[in-house]
Amino acid sequence: MRRGSRTGPTRSLPSRARRFATDAVILIVFGASVAAVVALAERWHAPIRTAVEIDLSPLALPGYALLSLSRGFAAYFLSLVFTLVTGSLAARSPRAEKIVLPLLDIGQGIPVLGFLPGLVFGLVALFPRTNTGLELACVVMIFTGQVWNMAFAYYGAVRGIPAELREAARLQRFTPLQTFTKLELPSAATGLVWNSMMSMAGGWFFLTINEAFTLGGRDFRLPGIGSYMAVAIEKGDRRAILWAIAAMVAMIVAVDNLIWKPLAVAVHRFRLDEVSPEAAPRSFVATFVSHSRLFRRLRRAFRRYRDSLQLEEQAPEARAKRERGGRRALLGTVRAALLVLAGLAVGAGGVKLLLLLLRLPAHEWWELLLALGATGVRTSMVLLVSALWAVPAGILIGRSVTLRRRLQPVVQVAASFPAPMLYPLITGLLLSARVPFPVIAGVLMLTGAQWYVLFNVLAGASAFPHDLTEAAGICRLSGWSLWRHYYLPAVFPQLVTGLVTAAGGAWNASIVSEALVHGGREYTSFGLGSLITRATHEGNFPLLAGGVLTMSFALVFINRVLWRRLYGLAQSRFALNR
Repeated sequence: MRRGSRTGPTRSLPSRARRFATDAVILIVFGASVAAVVALAERWHAPIRTAVEIDLSPLALPGYALLSLSRGFAAYFLSLVFTLVTGSLAARSPRAEKIVLPLLDIGQGIPVLGFLPGLVFGLVALFPRTNTGLELACVVMIFTGQVWNMAFAYYGAVRGIPAELREAARLQRFTPLQTFTKLELPSAATGLVWNSMMSMAGGWFFLTINEAFTLGGRDFRLPGIGSYMAVAIEKGDRRAILWAIAAMVAMIVAVDNLIWKPLAVAVHRFRLDEVSPEAAPRSFVATFVSHSRLFRRLRRAFRRYRDSLQLEEQAPEARAKRERGGRRALLGTVRAALLVLAGLAVGAGGVKLLLLLLRLPAHEWWELLLALGATGVRTSMVLLVSALWAVPAGILIGRSVTLRRRLQPVVQVAASFPAPMLYPLITGLLLSARVPFPVIAGVLMLTGAQWYVLFNVLAGASAFPHDLTEAAGICRLSGWSLWRHYYLPAVFPQLVTGLVTAAGGAWNASIVSEALVHGGREYTSFGLGSLITRATHEGNFPLLAGGVLTMSFALVFINRVLWRRLYGLAQSRFALNR
């Protein structure tokens, strides 16, 4: 008994110390986060400067990384809200689908420089004395690089919910909010987390432009890793370029381990099939937090709050009908007001756009059409090359637990790293090998587009239903037959989403790929991206408006002729819920 009494407390001490240390670390991290948010808020309200000096010392990089990271996650929050709203509307309503999908396709293809000047000037005019306008403009521009992939992926996941689950929700008389929280969001959670990783990468892509924007002799520079890299490239400081690359890699690895891996562990329980325990993702952070008493108490409090909401939902039918009627009336009023405001904004913008286009001469319209064809050919080649290597690689990594654990961090870093930061190195190597610059432009576009295909295919392959895998084994499928009859059809819906977002990424990447400066010399490849870049630098707003409009019409045409049909084919023949 004495030994037992001595042993019991002795064995409990490490557990108590570990829980205390876990709680202490969580509180310290929370306090540091609050302090960082306060410091960033003070920066937003700081007086605006006509020019910002960027310190190329490595000691300045941690502060710059925090600023860029805060803008990235502010944009991600906006992207997540936009994704959940538009994706749910498009997936539930065929009428909304006909409007939302083309708008998403146009939005992802409109180049950043197409509306960056107007956005910056407008927001700076709204906040002329503080940094708020510039910070908001940077956040919105990062948002435009993140949101499209998330929206398309969420829409595809919601559309792919099995019909029997929809029927069960209808029989249970789920409200629209219950359908969203208990069916749609859990079903799309895995794909949403995976595509959030890729969307953060899309947001970083134009970081050097968003944080170091100049127009007409005016400097709209913001301190951050992007502006640090832009200044280092301008000055030819190779040491600073390498420091910026190292800081970017460190930030990406930290975000992956502290945020995305724990989220992947959290959403793994929403899979619709059973998997072996060794196939489940693991995270050091998730394991660490599980030892926290504070976290457990917060989770129990959340569960009690959720249970109380469920009890309130069991109110009498008459009361529920009155509440639904009130909500419908309020939503109808809000919808009408938003439609009126949107109509006025579209009308005013349409008049201004028409006045700009009337100033564009006929020969420049012809030049825009030829440039559209040149960029379209490069985009098609980029999609073909991306699919040829990313589809088999994504399936192999997604199907293998070992490969997924070993290669996912590498793929995450490679995909999240902003490719324009590597453009000087890639361009220098290819120019030294005497590769023509038009081919180099295609290679640079490929570095920004291929990861969308890989991540979507990898996410689809990692979520293969276990029973279908067993059925393929029972049928003794192997080799090409296994790929043709199981792997490729199973990932086809995700492949379509990946190709759609990769196409938008390629069109956007043409802005910085078809025209760049290297070694003090300007290289240009004829295309729509180089024309838009030239129009931006020259302040030629009629040509800029014509380029954006040409690209928008082309994307609408491609959406109706190609992507919509592929989406229909994916849902009718290759969806796993049929």
